[in-house]
Amino acid sequence: MTSEAMISLTVEFSGGLEMLFSDERKHRIEVPAQDDKGNAVTVGWLVDYLCEELMKDTRKEMFLLDGHVRPGILVLINDADWELEGEATYALQPNDNILFVSTLHGG
Repeated sequence: MTSEAMISLTVEFSGGLEMLFSDERKHRIEVPAQDDKGNAVTVGWLVDYLCEELMKDTRKEMFLLDGHVRPGILVLINDADWELEGEATYALQPNDNILFVSTLHGG
């Protein structure tokens, strides 16, 4: 039995990443509170969701590398580095703000 509970989040992109997401910097989204296995949704789950549902650009490799957020992209969870929060294993909470910032500059 699947839960219909939803979590509201703000997801933001900057440093050029917004071009992969319809040139929109800030997105208010709702995601299921649980994944298809009944586990709490995590930032890792969110990254996959963003690539499948929100990213309109076909260049997913600019955001992901080997199934993980590319090196050079900072991820902040409520203004804290995601490394302090458990990275991809962080369980999303209602009204979280997840910010992806590219520190890579093409040349």
